[in-house]
Amino acid sequence: MLIKILIGSLLIIMIISLFQAMRVMLGSGKADTNMSKFIGRRVLLSAIIIGLIIIGVATGLIEANPRPY
Repeated sequence: MLIKILIGSLLIIMIISLFQAMRVMLGSGKADTNMSKFIGRRVLLSAIIIGLIIIGVATGLIEANPRPY
């Protein structure tokens, strides 16, 4: 259950980062913050989430869906 909470919280952090990047992009043209910072955060969070899912399935903490046939 803990791994699912961790994955969910990382997804929420990723969405917050997405909206932060949108706010900077729609800003008044100030170049204080680089957009690659937000893209790098989302890529890193995605890699962590995928890694947690793979580890969770491999250890049996997360059950994969059964095959439909």
